[in-house]
Formats: sequence, C-alpha cells, structure tokens
Amino acid sequence: MRIVRFAAASLAVVASGLHGQDLEPRTYANTPIGLNFLILGYGHTDGGVATDSALPIENTQVEVHSAVFAYARSLDIMGRSAKFDVVLPYAWASGSATAIGQFRERDVSGFADPRVHFSVNLYGAPALSLEDFKNYQQDIIVGASLEVTAPGGQYDADKLLNLGTNRWSVKPEVGVSKRLGPVTLELAGGVRFYTDNDEFLGNKVREQDPIYSVQGHLIYSLGHNIWAAVDGTFYTGGRMTVDGVRNNDLQKNTRLGATLALPVNRYNSVKLYFSTGVSTRTGTDFDVAGIVWQYRFGGGL
Repeated sequence: MRIVRFAAASLAVVASGLHGQDLEPRTYANTPIGLNFLILGYGHTDGGVATDSALPIENTQVEVHSAVFAYARSLDIMGRSAKFDVVLPYAWASGSATAIGQFRERDVSGFADPRVHFSVNLYGAPALSLEDFKNYQQDIIVGASLEVTAPGGQYDADKLLNLGTNRWSVKPEVGVSKRLGPVTLELAGGVRFYTDNDEFLGNKVREQDPIYSVQGHLIYSLGHNIWAAVDGTFYTGGRMTVDGVRNNDLQKNTRLGATLALPVNRYNSVKLYFSTGVSTRTGTDFDVAGIVWQYRFGGGL
C-alpha cells in the first residue's frame, strides 16, 4: 500500500503543484501606476513523474489542460511601483500509473488552488504616471514579492489525482533586474513554505519541506513593445513526510523555457510560453506550453 500511496502523491503533485516551478520574466519590471489588467490564458501540460528508482512504479503519465483567469493592478506604495494580482485557474486533468502491477487512472476537472501575488520594487523603479513613464530609463531594479496559494481547488482525499492541494502555501521572493541596452537580465530567489494536508489519502497527514528556487531570465527587446526571453530555474527541497514516515523524494530539478510577447494594439497583447524539464532527480518531469491574452485599461489610457 505504501507504493500505491507514493504513486498517488506523485500524481497529485503534477496536477496541483505546477505553479511552484513557474518561469515568469519581467516580474520586477517597472509599470506605470493605475493600470488594470484582465488576463485570460490557456496552458497544456504533459509528462511523467520521476519517482524513487527503488520503488516499482511504472508508466506514470499526466496530461492537464488549464484555463487561467486573472486580474492585476499596478500600485504606488510609498513612492515605489508595485503590482497586485489574483489568479483563478480551472483545469481538466487525466493521469495514470502502474504500481505493484495495479493500473490506476483518473479524469477530473474543476478549479485549482487560487493565488494572490503582491510585488514591490524597492530600488530603481519609482512610481510614475503614464505620462511621466515615457521618460523613464531602467538601470538596476531590486524588488520583493509574496505569493499566497489558498486551498480552494477541487480535492478528493481518497483519489489518486487532484487539482487542489488541500493546504496553504506562501512564497516570499527577492529579485534583481539590470538593463543593458536592448537586453535585460533578471535573477530571483525564493522559498515556498507549505502547511500540512491532514486529509491526504483519507485521514493521513502529509507534511512537506520548503522548496528553494532560483530563476533567471535573459530578455531581449525587439522594439515596438515586442520582447522575447530565455528562462531557466533550479529548485530543490520539498521532501514529504506522511504520518511521520519520511519519503526519499528530495527534489533537485532544472527547467528551461522561452517566452515571446506580441502587442496586438494599444490595449491588447499576447504572450506565448514554453518550458521543459532538463534534469530531474525526483518530482515532476513535464512539458508546458501556453498562450496568454492581456487587456489593459485605466491609468489615463
């Protein structure tokens, strides 16, 4: 039964924990204050789950189609530019695994865990109106952010595959952005903390160590508000303990990706993104591709 439970944990991680490995360029870019953003996105995730090689788990595969609805606003916090956003994801997932000769599969749809994110630029990015922003030239920006994920997603305690995690998580992060002509270099480091899930596979208690991450982006401006980025991240930690039994599932994983932003007109833009696993010790090994549409209003536009 421990093997089957391990497979269940792995499937749940893929469907509901993908946001822990997000690659998001321009998090700390300066933005004119008073702007509002409505965001609609679609993403496709497909891949296996890397588990402890000593465990007889085979043919693990998960596919997720997801829609994201979000609202964001740029703010003035004590003369510094800041941003606030709330994200509500909905997903359709299917997964399967073979554990001790038993084939398990499930299809599920519903809301995933909602997220709230707040970031503030502490240095190099003053709060500016849209008119004043026309004369702004970036040099070095230092910022910080906090993301909170709530246990609001679909969750069945006795199922192998879930879209929600039935727990809270909090991720503080600090980042630095440096512009060099048409190129902007970004580096950010953070740590995600988790509360316990006391309804894991019934009435078991699942604890998880923090996951430490660092991500970097090389962003190139192509002019006319078009930009492209090469993205990378490394994250480690996240060992799980179930009812006091500690798993051998320390994560040490690397991902690479790319992002392309294209303006449609003054108010609308489209962003394309892709990422893939490069090296995976334990945890999720998957490919992600998607598209995001963004509509902005306010700020004197």
